[in-house]
Amino acid sequence: MGFFKQIKEKLVGVSTKQNEKYVAGLDKANNSFSNRINELAARYRVINDDYFEELENILIMADVGVEMVLKIVGEIKNEVRIQNIQDPSYINEIIVDKMFVIYANDSVMSTKINYNQDGPTIVLMVGVNGAGKTTTIAKLASRMVNLEGKKVLVAAGDTFRAGAINQLDVWAKRVGVDIVKGKEGGDPCAVVYDALEVAKQKEVDVLICDTAGRLQNKVNLMNELEKMHRIIKRSYPDGPHETLLVIDATTGQNGVSQATEFSKITDVTGLVLTKMDGTAKGGIVLSIKDALNIPVKFVGLGEQLEDLQEFDLEQYIYGLCKGLVE
Repeated sequence: MGFFKQIKEKLVGVSTKQNEKYVAGLDKANNSFSNRINELAARYRVINDDYFEELENILIMADVGVEMVLKIVGEIKNEVRIQNIQDPSYINEIIVDKMFVIYANDSVMSTKINYNQDGPTIVLMVGVNGAGKTTTIAKLASRMVNLEGKKVLVAAGDTFRAGAINQLDVWAKRVGVDIVKGKEGGDPCAVVYDALEVAKQKEVDVLICDTAGRLQNKVNLMNELEKMHRIIKRSYPDGPHETLLVIDATTGQNGVSQATEFSKITDVTGLVLTKMDGTAKGGIVLSIKDALNIPVKFVGLGEQLEDLQEFDLEQYIYGLCKGLVE
């Protein structure tokens, strides 16, 4: 039995909150991807070079990176030759299997937060403005408080963007967590320093620090993040324990470029893909894995607080491809 059929057998008819979130959140991407692959199979009586060329285009349009597309299609061609498959209607399962076996087999990557066992866990949140960083901080804090029973503090370290401090303050009140903030235009590193002191005093489990998103001025951002790292390491030599990069999934390959640039500036330990429910191009998960080998830790599958879900490869495959294999 193929990789995807095993997952489908495991998940079909299973009604868990997480399963429902993935299916609903990836509905747009699933419809687009499944329809194109099914239409392709319906237009060809036999598998030939033209079929594979169109398949490559479909995968690229789904935001799977070009290099990975060539790798996937190469694997599919080998499997078709080995099994002597002629009919395109028999190839869908192989397409799905090759896409995700390549993702899963390259390395074992944890989707869990690396919690510090001795004192608070320091989480730096990075990402360009507009990616949904502030709301992601709120959703992450809400998850930690309500699902894991953590005591969370947030630091309004983005003093650069107008309104960022007030926006985070509103979210902190809504979620029910304390916030440390300074003045707009003030020193973000001073905010982080103060937050570390408050975290010690209040014995919090997690400190989530917002940062500025001005990637267009990389020198300033790099200096700022380096200074934050030094301040954190004075109190916690092994911190920050996580640096999570927030990327808007609807930006496609531009999101992959952002991930590449941020990984040059700081040690990104995990990704959060926001607005997955708003894109028809679900392949960005594969693109980023192929380009950077950084794990996706969370995906945003809607606007509600509970719509930030821990990344689950099986749920993701099922949500994206369930219209392909009967």
